[in-house]
Amino acid sequence: MIPVATDESAVLLDGPWTHRFVSANGIRFHVVEAGQGPLVLLLHGFPEFWYTWRHQLVGLAEAGYRAVAVDVRGYGASDKPPRGYDGYTLAGDIAGLIRALGERSATLVGHDMGGMLAWTAATFHPKLIRRLVILGAAHPLRMRAALVADPRGQLAASTDLLRFQRPRYEHVITRDNAALVGSYLHRWAGLEWVRTADFEEYVAVCRAAMQIPQTAFCALEAYRWAMRSVLRLSGYRFVSLLKQPIVTPTLQLHGEYDACVLPRTAQGSGRYVIAPYEWRLIDGIGHYPQMEVPELITGEIIRWAKQE
Repeated sequence: MIPVATDESAVLLDGPWTHRFVSANGIRFHVVEAGQGPLVLLLHGFPEFWYTWRHQLVGLAEAGYRAVAVDVRGYGASDKPPRGYDGYTLAGDIAGLIRALGERSATLVGHDMGGMLAWTAATFHPKLIRRLVILGAAHPLRMRAALVADPRGQLAASTDLLRFQRPRYEHVITRDNAALVGSYLHRWAGLEWVRTADFEEYVAVCRAAMQIPQTAFCALEAYRWAMRSVLRLSGYRFVSLLKQPIVTPTLQLHGEYDACVLPRTAQGSGRYVIAPYEWRLIDGIGHYPQMEVPELITGEIIRWAKQE
């Protein structure tokens, strides 16, 4: 059933998984868990929540992994503090979550903004990240460079994200039952998936989730910090720290028709990895590989996670 609630119950969707809450880095996170075994921690992007990983939760659990999808800070049923959306704190959230889940390390999987967060966490907390899988996201430094060097490409593709800098733009996001959320998903998804009932259901739950009080504001704050920190000392230090090479084995998966993060932008991310690294461009799909070709993505995560 498609939720119509605009409170946190909108994201407490039933399935072969368990909902619970975990305290880490000073706030409470909503996590959804399935299976037992080595930890695979799944990070969603914008404008989504944990449900983007529904297929992987099941597939990873069946393969002998402990799959945990989290509503990142400010989203879904996780806490929504007014501050803490800087890159340092968000990376600390991931480190804290791994420890709070009782693990010493994890395979970290991130999509979109969750992918940017995964890149950062792997740089700042390398001992906690055993393997890294990135979907639909460029390394933060690669994205910064592309916005300047590719104005007709990546900068043009990022126009929507640049609008997030406008004051009170969160009210535009939630207007008309969060219609703009549906627009983002339609424009960024691959055409084949857009034509399915699964896509329409997903749009509905994401629109409901974005209308949970304070979610839209919190979701935009991370993008605002990323832009505004460029002119601040804290931002300069953040960029300097991100220049450290990634020592975690990294698999990067990207849709051929991704119109949000262009393939040519994402592909340049490998220069920041000195560990084993693989790049795979997936034919015929858009910005959401984990839902457009779920079995393929689950298989790739399992393949990468089990390598030593």
